Amino acid sequence: MARATLTIDLDAIAANWCALDRLSGPGTETAATLKADAYGTGVVPVARALAAAGVRSFFVALAEEGAALRRVLGPGPFIGVFSGHMEGDAALLRDAALVPMLNSPDQAVRHRAALPDCPFGVQLDSGMNRLGIEPADWAALGPVLGDATPVLAMSHLACSDEADHPMNAAQLATFRAMTDGRGLRRSLAATGGLLLGPEYHFDLARPGIGLHGAAPFARGRQTLRLSLPVIQTRSLAPGETVGYGNSWTAAAATRVATVAAGYADGLLRALSNRGRLWAGETPCDILGRVSMDLITVDVTDLPEVPDMLDALGPRQTVDDLAAAAGTIGYEILTALGTRYARHHEGRA
Repeated sequence: MARATLTIDLDAIAANWCALDRLSGPGTETAATLKADAYGTGVVPVARALAAAGVRSFFVALAEEGAALRRVLGPGPFIGVFSGHMEGDAALLRDAALVPMLNSPDQAVRHRAALPDCPFGVQLDSGMNRLGIEPADWAALGPVLGDATPVLAMSHLACSDEADHPMNAAQLATFRAMTDGRGLRRSLAATGGLLLGPEYHFDLARPGIGLHGAAPFARGRQTLRLSLPVIQTRSLAPGETVGYGNSWTAAAATRVATVAAGYADGLLRALSNRGRLWAGETPCDILGRVSMDLITVDVTDLPEVPDMLDALGPRQTVDDLAAAAGTIGYEILTALGTRYARHHEGRA
């Protein structure tokens, strides 16, 4: 078989949520953020597994993602949409019972005009300067909202993966200044914020990357195994080269395996001559450039070349692979390609 296999451990995802829920404490609801197809792991089985584990609130980036998630979850669970109420979203928001996190006065006007009887939340800009209602606009928004009350006021931390960064305390202070005394249900923490401690937890935490055991919750259980089939092996003499651009030259006799995956499958070109695959406990360095469909690796030290080599698994996490590529685990997860044969193990 020349098709790589991606195995997703649903029990591990559920266990990570349970661990984060324990960290958030009894006074904080722990939601789940499932944007970008549950960070590339498959929103349908992941959402079902998390609902079975006890999740009652979910977040996505887009209304279209929310409508797809509603079809999986059915009526009942809360589904918040981070992008808010965009032009043309009214029917989706209404029909799928989604809750937009309004990001600007314009969105507030749009939502109140189109869906005056539908709930909404607000996303406040506490200093990240990316999405959210700024303090001055928030203070002046009363006439637009009228007697309607947001079901949730949220903000997002810019530097929560750095526990000692002064931006965390600054954003916490700004968020409190914008929301204290208003009687609003509040959320500031995603995975990183949840790990900063109780003062960041408020009423609801919304982990995403942490569900997959990736940094900043790298102590969570690993959830993925990505196995790549070996198509061919060959022996190189000293001086021979591998791949496009002749970017690797053999200094000694080398056994090379070609595996069926490449940057079209989310294995970034930046891994060229830097990353490695694994055969059990033995590392196999990537030789030459990662191409669209193929990667070549050094299997000289293997007594026998297996049918599959692991890009992700017990010896290499998404964060390890990200470090080799000079990026972050988020990019590795969300870049996972559509050509993999995906298998979801555990609860469904």
